Amino acid sequence: MAESPLHLGIALDRAGHHPAAWREPDARPEELFSPDYWAGQLAEAERGLLDLVTIEDSFGEDGAGEVTGRLDAVLIASRVAPLTRNIGIVPTAVVTHTEPFHLSKAIATLDYVSGGRAGIQVQISAGAQEAALFGRRAGTENNARLFAEAADYVEVLRRLWDSWEDGAEIRDAATGRFIDRDRLHYIDFAGEWFSVRGPSITPRPPQGQPLVVSRTGSLGAATDLAFLTPADRSDAEQRIAELGADRPAHVFADLLVFLDEDAETARERRTRLDALAGPARTEAATFTGTAAELAGLLLDWRAAGLSGFRLLPASIPHDLRRITRDLVPELQRRGAFRSAYEASTLRGLLGLPRPANRYAA
Repeated sequence: MAESPLHLGIALDRAGHHPAAWREPDARPEELFSPDYWAGQLAEAERGLLDLVTIEDSFGEDGAGEVTGRLDAVLIASRVAPLTRNIGIVPTAVVTHTEPFHLSKAIATLDYVSGGRAGIQVQISAGAQEAALFGRRAGTENNARLFAEAADYVEVLRRLWDSWEDGAEIRDAATGRFIDRDRLHYIDFAGEWFSVRGPSITPRPPQGQPLVVSRTGSLGAATDLAFLTPADRSDAEQRIAELGADRPAHVFADLLVFLDEDAETARERRTRLDALAGPARTEAATFTGTAAELAGLLLDWRAAGLSGFRLLPASIPHDLRRITRDLVPELQRRGAFRSAYEASTLRGLLGLPRPANRYAA
């Protein structure tokens, strides 16, 4: 029986995931805060038929010599979504310091703007320095409590997305009834961190439930997709086994990539960037080599139980283009990647059904 094609995503972060990426000859640091820069990255990723892009975000400070400042990921996503047609768009939100009602509305809006291609990457923040930006909590909680809070946050998001049944908007001009109030529901969520009555003020999103993503498996089946950071295939097998039966529908491995026509050039570029600003600060394993070598590694790691990979381009546009124009054709030649988009929603691309509404009779 033939294996299912690989799923591929890209993590977009300013000039790339190496702190010195903005100093590369083909980088465009003067455009980092322009909409055209982000639109170009999304267009390139879609050119490569990728499943999704994540747009990275945080409240933390950047190191010396790095790009300083960043745009809001959710707002970037809303700006560029209408310029794309097929690729999934998954901005990052730091849920430790934000409110689920606001985020549920923003991501529901993104799902409408994109025609059903939205997701949200849930991220925690444990640092006291980041907490001080808001002044509402000490920032000294341990990660276990922060992930427990994030799990409640996701539950509130999902309930709010379901608080309008499908077809709740009846738009009956003759009677003056725009909505059927019997199809709107209070969610009445009460927990340690949140007490939210609802309902949302935004109708149920096109996907029913936009994709919920996390960077570890700590939220279990509360999410649809988890990004793991294994060191190798054996480590991937162990991490997937640790997730157990309560794991998300999809598990991708994160991999930082330096890609070139030959491995020696890739190694030289990595060495040069490291000399400028030190190695990239990431938990992800790092691959340095050619597209053919990377294709072989991805297919080997897939046997550990991974359904896909999220690739972190070390520098943009260089490594992003190597992924879309070299790696994707190599995977296609091996029969391991799509030759055309086969669905119009992000859930469809990942083979996930549109969930039923929990409140519908």
